[in-house]
Amino acid sequence: MKNKKELMEAIHLDNQLTLEDMPDLDLYMDQVIQLFENKYASSKRNEKEKVLTKTMVNNYAKGKLFFPIKDKKYSKEHMILISMIYQMKSTLSISDVKQTLNQLNSGITEGNIDLKQLYQTYLDLMQNNTAMFTRDIEEQIEAVRSEVEQLENEDEEYLEQLLLVATFSSMSNYYRRAAEMMVDKIGEKGEDKYEA
Repeated sequence: MKNKKELMEAIHLDNQLTLEDMPDLDLYMDQVIQLFENKYASSKRNEKEKVLTKTMVNNYAKGKLFFPIKDKKYSKEHMILISMIYQMKSTLSISDVKQTLNQLNSGITEGNIDLKQLYQTYLDLMQNNTAMFTRDIEEQIEAVRSEVEQLENEDEEYLEQLLLVATFSSMSNYYRRAAEMMVDKIGEKGEDKYEA
C-alpha cells in the first residue's frame, strides 16, 4: 500500500449489513447467502474466498448459535445474528461465539430483547470504532515510518511493511485476548445463573 488512504479504502471499513439492507420478509438459505455475498464481496481477501456458505449456516444452526428457523426460512432476527456471527468468527472460536450469543438467543425467544434496537446500537458503535481505527492506523503508520527512517536502510518500504504487519498483528492479538476475557466473564455469569 502506497498511502494511508489506499489502505483504508482497501479495508472497506464501512461495509456493515444494516437493518435497511435486510428485508422484512423471511428468506430461504440461498437468498441469505446471496445477501451476504453481495454486501461483503468487496471485503473478501480474494475472489475464491466465500463470505457465507450453506455448510457454514448449517453448522451455525446445528451448533445452536442462533434460535431455530421455521419452514426453512430465516427471519430478520436470524440475519442479524448471522451478521454478528460473521463479524465475530474471524477473531473468536465458534464455541466462544456460541457462548457469547447464548443469552441473547434466549432473550430473543423469550421476547425480552429487542434485537433490532440492539443491532442498531452495535452498528452505531461500529461507526465510532471506524473513526478510532482510522486515527489509530494513521498514527501507527507515522510512528513506523519515523522509526524506519532512523534505520537508514535502503529497503525502507519493505521494513515499513514488515513493522506494520507486526504492529497490526500485535494490536489484533490484544483485542482478541480482551474479547476472550469478556467471553469468559459471560461464561462465568452463565454458570452462576444455572447453579441456582
